[in-house]
Amino acid sequence: MSVITFVCAGQMNSAITFPAFENGHEVRLVGSPLDRDIIDGLRKDDFHITLKRTLHHGIKYYQIEELAEALEGADLILGGVSSFGLDWFCDEILPVLPEEVPLLTVTKGMVDLPDGTLVPYPHIFAQRQPEGKNINFNAIGGPCTSYELADHDDSHVAFCGKDMETLKYIKSLLATDYYHISLSTDVVGVECAVAMKNAYALGVTLAVGLAEKRDGKIGAVHYNSQAALFGQGLKEMMQLLELIGGGPENIIHGGGDLFVTVFGGRTRKIGTLLGRGLSFDEAMAELNGVTLESIVIATRTARAVKKLAERGVVKLSDYPLLMHVDEIINQGAEVAIPWDAFTTVVE
Repeated sequence: MSVITFVCAGQMNSAITFPAFENGHEVRLVGSPLDRDIIDGLRKDDFHITLKRTLHHGIKYYQIEELAEALEGADLILGGVSSFGLDWFCDEILPVLPEEVPLLTVTKGMVDLPDGTLVPYPHIFAQRQPEGKNINFNAIGGPCTSYELADHDDSHVAFCGKDMETLKYIKSLLATDYYHISLSTDVVGVECAVAMKNAYALGVTLAVGLAEKRDGKIGAVHYNSQAALFGQGLKEMMQLLELIGGGPENIIHGGGDLFVTVFGGRTRKIGTLLGRGLSFDEAMAELNGVTLESIVIATRTARAVKKLAERGVVKLSDYPLLMHVDEIINQGAEVAIPWDAFTTVVE
């Protein structure tokens, strides 16, 4: 039996406690400062108030002030902060983590540099760890919703990091007959593929709102248009993967993640509202101003592509869907899918 400490009690990190506990490990779940109510509820009856699932009885729960106790004797640490908590995690958590224990993060995202380079979060974590520290950073990518993982639906993800032996060790702790894990040392490829899908999921779900607007009926569905945007999204994602030096095989993780994101969550909601004809500000007001990773990633990715186009590295015309999403969310443009820009002639 190993000791696995989960830092942050968000939905995905908490869902991974299922395979960890079922594999016989001691599981410790630590809440962030924003997770106090979650931890209080779990201590009472094991019910997770945002995941809406009952976790295994026997998991040990800690508030953030008890982090040091939860880290004692840990064999693996999972970091479950969202991308909006990245600064907090870097400033408050990385300094106190034991560097001899591997860290596996569920945080998906990337940052664009002034020259148009896209850097995945694991590299950002590594750059921001305290000077002289050498944490073994690893990350999870792929199509996996938290509630379906908790329900034991078969899920296939990728663990990525710089050291294959570490990845094999982490897989040995967490793999089950329903949690299937590929391994890759291509951190840029895996993490950027699953991050950029957020931007394209928003693009695909514009078709949902357009169908509802055309039919005058909430819930109206037309799959041709969604499929066309999905295909264009995959095409642009593959081009971006090649551009940043990620292996093309990683499109299975980004493509799968794109598929699952299109079918639910806040990204589908914002895309649907925009497709119905709401302005970006109106759509955000409808969502009560919630923060959306899809907006952040779309903005960063489009900004990087535009910078690369200025340098003559790429042509904006090769990314028509991304550019249109950027126009909608950052320039106030109305939804007008550039269908003709998607068509090709192959001789």
